[in-house]
Order: sequence, then structure tokens, then C-alpha cells
Amino acid sequence: MNAVRTHTAPAARRAPRSGAVLAALAAAQFTVMLATSIVNVALPQIRSGAGLSDGGTTWVVNAYGLAFGALLLAGGRLADLLGRRRVLIAGLALFGAASAAAGLATSPGVLITARAVQGLGAAAIAPASLALAMELFPSGPGRGRALGVWGAVSGAGGAAGVLLGGAVTQAWGWPWIFHSVVLGTALVLAAVTVFVPPGSGRGSGGPSGRFDLWGTATVTLALTCLVWGLTTVRGAGWSDARVVGALGAAAVLFAAFAVIEVRSPDALVPPRLLRAGRVAAGNLLMVLLGSVWIALFFFLPLYQQQVLGSGPLTTGAGQLPFAAANMLGSGLAPLLSRRFGARAAVSTALLTEAAGLLWLSRLSADGSYAADVLGPSVLVGLGLGAAFVQITAFAMEGVGPQDAGLAGGLVNTTRQVGGAIGLAALTTLAGSVTARAAHHAPAAEALTAGYRTAFAVSAAVPAATAVLALLLIRRAPAPPGTPPAAAPRLSRTG
Repeated sequence: MNAVRTHTAPAARRAPRSGAVLAALAAAQFTVMLATSIVNVALPQIRSGAGLSDGGTTWVVNAYGLAFGALLLAGGRLADLLGRRRVLIAGLALFGAASAAAGLATSPGVLITARAVQGLGAAAIAPASLALAMELFPSGPGRGRALGVWGAVSGAGGAAGVLLGGAVTQAWGWPWIFHSVVLGTALVLAAVTVFVPPGSGRGSGGPSGRFDLWGTATVTLALTCLVWGLTTVRGAGWSDARVVGALGAAAVLFAAFAVIEVRSPDALVPPRLLRAGRVAAGNLLMVLLGSVWIALFFFLPLYQQQVLGSGPLTTGAGQLPFAAANMLGSGLAPLLSRRFGARAAVSTALLTEAAGLLWLSRLSADGSYAADVLGPSVLVGLGLGAAFVQITAFAMEGVGPQDAGLAGGLVNTTRQVGGAIGLAALTTLAGSVTARAAHHAPAAEALTAGYRTAFAVSAAVPAATAVLALLLIRRAPAPPGTPPAAAPRLSRTG
């Protein structure tokens, strides 16, 4: 009995601290997800208050998403080299400072630049906090609970951002959505400083401990050129020299990035990672899923405010059924996969999302929230939540423990980048349809025509992804040295 008491007492004393550490790290992830969605409801007010054009309004969302997605892998690599706790603290400080600048911005350039710097800070926060959680909670039930909390706060952060954005904008004006993020970030920074052990998260730094500067710079420029070109198409047309030049530069830079990664001993995306398990296939599915993810949050609030005439608070509250359905779908995903097999579960989730988006393509200019938004948003939320969890697991399947952090960073990168590209393409399409319809229809009907087209095209993407998933999801061999009990179970075809 003495031996038992000697063994268990320290664990009991450590439990509260472990809970506090997890809470601090999860709060960092919550903050990143909050900033992703908090601006969506306030976009009309931001556009008029900061003097933004339609294209500039898109960049309020895209600047954050693009910087976040393009630099996630670089943030993870820096965390390995410089120390995860140190990079997390620096990322939170940068994130808070950029949020303050965005709240004080009086011109479009300052606002969009601040949003890009916010994304830079988020790209340090997300991989560093996740790597710390994986390190401080070793394999077993403890890690499972930690990752469960991680998934829950991601969904809760998105929902809280939508509601908080509407409430704060209606009460105090759009600058306060950024001021509120500053306050929250300061609290998270204090919690991380106090509760996360100073010696944690030092990392190995990789084979030579060098940062892939050329690879990072090349892929960031490539993605910027691609999304800027797609955004500019809306006003200039496909034959415009700027558009052709940007898209051509993106193609050249992506090719250069591929060459750099093959030759670099410290590649940002090592070729061996793409050959492991089903990483390449999983990330292909994720970039397709992500391509309609941000656009959904962009178009629905605009329809509710610009066509239905809802206020910011009502619009924010109207997004809560979607957020709740998304969290429910995420929670049900593992059960569905075990019960019906991965291929059936993933494809069904994607088709459910597609059905909801197709329903949204029937929006009416004289419709209502209950008739036009509520039902389809619940369907989309269920499908999107379930598909996201299962595709993430698929992209991690067959990856050895030494590459788990990098693989997690990659799947988050493809989701963010897919979202930025999808938003640029769909806003260009919707804007073109609205501009043509405006010649012979009232403004509300012209806007609705653009939104309907965007949702119809969006519906085709998860439908095609469901077919692709049926072809790609197969059992992946476990990496060498993986114990049989630890082998992933996602690809059971049932």
C-alpha cells in the first residue's frame, strides 16, 4: 500500500497542473479559430468604415487565411529549432499587436496588412501549441483526451467568433472585434507564461538544425501570386496582363518550390513525408474540402445582411445552428467510421455537405432565414464536421511518430490554402454573375443570383471529393516499428 501511495500521490499532485497546461494551450488554439471567423459577420460594416472596395473586403478574410496557411509549416519548423514554448509566446505577442493595429486602422492598407500579420502570428501559435500538447501528454488516454479537447475548442472558437463578432459590432462597432481579440490574447499569453513549463518544447531541430528559407519564401510568394491573380480577375478579366502575369508567376514559383524541396536536406515539405502512408491523398482531399470552407462563412453572412436585412447580432446568432451541427458532426465522425467503415463514412459526410450547399443554391431574394438558411446550414455543418475529422485522420494514417507534427501542420496548411484559393475563385464568380444580373434586375436579386451560383459550384466540389474518397481511401500500411495495437483504424472498409 505504501508503494501504491508513493506512486500515485505525485500523479495526483500533477493533475491540476496538467489540466491548467492543457487549458492554456487549448485557449491558444481557441484564439486562432476565433480570429478566423470573428470578422465574417462584420464585413459590411468594415467595408464602409475602412473604405474598402469589394475586392478589398475579400482580402480582409484572405490576408489572414493566406498568411496563416502559407506559413504554418514554417512556424512548426521554427518551433522545432527555437523552442516551442518560446515561439508560442512570440506568436501570441505578435498576434495581439496585429489585432490592436487592425482595431485602430483607418485605411484599407493598414487593416489588410494587420490581418496578414495576424495570420503570421497564428502560423506560429497553432503548430507550437499543438506540438507542446503532443509532447506534454504522451501516447495513451491522456493524449486522447487532450486531442478531444483540441477538437472541441476548434469548433467552439469558430462558433464564438461568429456570435461575438455580431454582438460586438452591433454594440460598439467593428473596431471592437479586434480590441476584444487583443484582450483575449493577453489573457492567453499570461496563462501560457505561467502554466506551460519553461523547459518544455525544445525539440530536436531536425537533421542539421537549419531553416528552409528559400523553400518558405518561394511557396509563400507562389500562393500570394495565385490568390491575388484569382481575386483580380473579378474586376479586370482573365485576359488582363496583371492576372496573366500573377498566375504565370505562381506556376513558375510552385515549380521552383518543388525543385528546392527535392534538393534541400532541410526541406519545408520533405518528399519522404508525401510518400508516407496516405499523406498525399489525404491532403488532396483536404484542399478540396477546404476550398469551400471559408467561402461558406463569407457568403452566408452577406446574404443575411445584404439581402434579408438582418443586423450583425441577428446574423451572428443565425450561424449558431451551423456551428452546433459542425461540432456534432465532428463528435460523431469516429463512431460513424467504426460502424460503417471509412470510405462509406467519409463519402456520406461529403455528400451530406454537398446536399446542404445545393439547397443553399436555391436562395431567394425575398426569402427568410427559416426557409432559406436554417435547414441547409445544419446539413452543411453536419457533413463538414464529420468529413473534416475523418480526412484529417486519413492524412495522418501511416505516418511514423517522428513525422506526426509535420504531417499535422501539412494537413492544416492545405485546408487554409484551399480555403483562400476557393474564396478568391468563388467571389470572382459570384461578382461576375451579380454584375451581369444588375443590368436587368434589382440589387437584391442580382446579389442573390451571385450567391446562388457560388453555392451551386461549391456543392459540386464535395460531391466530386466524395467520389475521389471512394477511390483513395484504402488500408495504409503501418510505419515500421509501429505496434499492432497502435495501428490506425480509419481505413477499415467494413
